[in-house]
Amino acid sequence: MPPASIDAPAARAWTRRASLALLRLFGWRPVYAPLPGPKGVIMVYPHTSNWDFPIGVLFRHGAGLQAQWMGKASLFRGPMGPLMRRLGGIAIDRRAAHGVTAAIIDTYRQRDTLWLAITPEGTRAHVDYLKSGFYRIAVGAGVPCGLGFIDYATRTVGVDTYLTFTGDEATDLASLRDYYAQKRGKHPELAGTIAFR
Repeated sequence: MPPASIDAPAARAWTRRASLALLRLFGWRPVYAPLPGPKGVIMVYPHTSNWDFPIGVLFRHGAGLQAQWMGKASLFRGPMGPLMRRLGGIAIDRRAAHGVTAAIIDTYRQRDTLWLAITPEGTRAHVDYLKSGFYRIAVGAGVPCGLGFIDYATRTVGVDTYLTFTGDEATDLASLRDYYAQKRGKHPELAGTIAFR
């Protein structure tokens, strides 16, 4: 007799419940506004701790958020590679940043659905400027940007606001600074400055 198959919707529902239960067990409250359309970018800020990754993954699964995320290529090497891809990861070669942005914009044009979560600081250390790839992608592909956060001050994690960038960097960066002004990373002193080089 063949083994019973796993019912995919039931498995997803179980994963969502388990992820939300773990978040709450660890003292986190998820906040989520549904995606406004089939395509977009999610900016995740601030990113100051290794703990951001597991908290973010639990939120992603708990919310049923069908978003992929970009990580440095070294995360996808060796035995952890398949797991990282299964968790929604896309390996990025940072040495080819300009080419990557253009390629991702082209991917948005080819796909019917794609949400991509990006940490624009690119590191947990303090940076004076954010990497502008998330912004260039959103403007170039004509898609909205979700404002994602892991706020250690209020122990909330989520995506609750979506912006359509105007293409005027000064105006759009001011909107981002206003939104994130009260959000605190685990190590606030390491949060990157919301500005482009």
